[in-house]
Amino acid sequence: MKQLIPWTSEEIIKATGGAAVSGKDKHTFTGVSIDSRTIALGELFVAIKGNNHDGHAFAEAVVEQGIKGIVINKQKAGELLCDKLKNQDVFCIEVDNTTKALGDLAAYNRTRADVSVVAITGSNGKTSTKEMANAIVSRKFDTLSTTGNLNNEIGLPLTLLKLCSSQKWAVLELGMNHPGEIARLAEICKPDIGIITNIGRGHLEGLKTIEGVMNAKGELLDGIKPDGTAILNADDERVMCLARKTTRNVIYFGLSENALIKASSVEVNKNLTSFVLKLPDDSIRVELNAPGRFMVSNALAAASVGYLLNLSAQEIKSGLENFAPVKGRMNITTLQNGVTIIDDSYNANPDSMEAAIKSLAGLKGKNRGALVAGDMLELGIYSETLHKKIGELCAECGIERLYATGQFSSDIAAGAIIGGMDISSVFTGSQEDILSDMTEWLRPEDWILIKGSRAMGMEKIVVKLKEWTGRSAGLKKAENKESYTNNIGKVNL
Repeated sequence: MKQLIPWTSEEIIKATGGAAVSGKDKHTFTGVSIDSRTIALGELFVAIKGNNHDGHAFAEAVVEQGIKGIVINKQKAGELLCDKLKNQDVFCIEVDNTTKALGDLAAYNRTRADVSVVAITGSNGKTSTKEMANAIVSRKFDTLSTTGNLNNEIGLPLTLLKLCSSQKWAVLELGMNHPGEIARLAEICKPDIGIITNIGRGHLEGLKTIEGVMNAKGELLDGIKPDGTAILNADDERVMCLARKTTRNVIYFGLSENALIKASSVEVNKNLTSFVLKLPDDSIRVELNAPGRFMVSNALAAASVGYLLNLSAQEIKSGLENFAPVKGRMNITTLQNGVTIIDDSYNANPDSMEAAIKSLAGLKGKNRGALVAGDMLELGIYSETLHKKIGELCAECGIERLYATGQFSSDIAAGAIIGGMDISSVFTGSQEDILSDMTEWLRPEDWILIKGSRAMGMEKIVVKLKEWTGRSAGLKKAENKESYTNNIGKVNL
């Protein structure tokens, strides 16, 4: 186990600007935690107020467990037994906002660890690009990387608080759903290198327009250190618009001629995407363990990091080929009965859904293909229109069957029917209804893509399908076919 950098009480006060209300004697802590269930003895507890729970409600419990340091919101101080904390020699510091304090601790840790940082944002491909970049940078340097999807104002600090003195680089993912969030995350992590993978139609509910998305993603550029470098997508016109405004050094990746890091001879099959990686002074063929032409763009962004860090073409190739698709992102599995599942269930927005549907159309070849689509959330007033376009795209791409579930399932269905898909090939209903019908419809050599926003829980369908071993697997057949037909009949075309 790598040793985290310890914290003194003086450093905690300096980092957060908080005031000690008890335990003013010197204390040292081994790490920082926000979870009362997993906090270890010796760690500092930061009481975060989240969407579902308020950490202040567990402050006294962690003290009873033996924790000797807590950070609380000063407005909560009167509710906690400060006298009791003083008697137990607990170091208690109060701040204006504990979420901000967590970020301030992370920013302080990033500075004292003396690492360099790659920060990655974009509407699509952030996580895959992060994993690829980490695989490349790790070929040469001890590297920390974002775990899972810890990419927001709580998740990013938790990642940075895991820094060890031996590490030289951190590869971080920055997410957002409202203006100012990327700016704050960049303030915390202070990037040396910043990547914008692309700009698409995500989080429109909070950002209102595609220009709003562009401006929010562009906050990363101002957060890059003055002598740092932006790695930008030359194939994305909105990213290029941002490039023209930034004062940072810029290198471009993509398929266009003005890209410095580019690809040629792209080939996609069931499990691999291969291409020739073209660096300024070398070329090498790369085979990614992931299908989809869009993965090439992610790989080029990651390869640009390797180029900036003076890794050889072979080292970049080795890193990229060591990449494994993240769970729920274009994972391909062929079942024993010959049905192939494309599990892209982790999340969805209109652009990633479009890319996945086009990948399905290409991968299935002459075989039958089906889409199981869940709602794409946070699209605001554009929800109906953008869901209809997904249905239209299914028809345009020759997808043989469409399943849709969720609040906007009728809009997806309407789009498919408008696009020319036969009404008998369009099914809306619950996940259970879809599974019942689908396991009757599927036959060997069929391909099925499963995708929807995180909150839709589309991975449950993937799990059920993997448990299913054939037409006689015993899954209950849908009993509500008449209701299904009537629902389609009510679609507003």
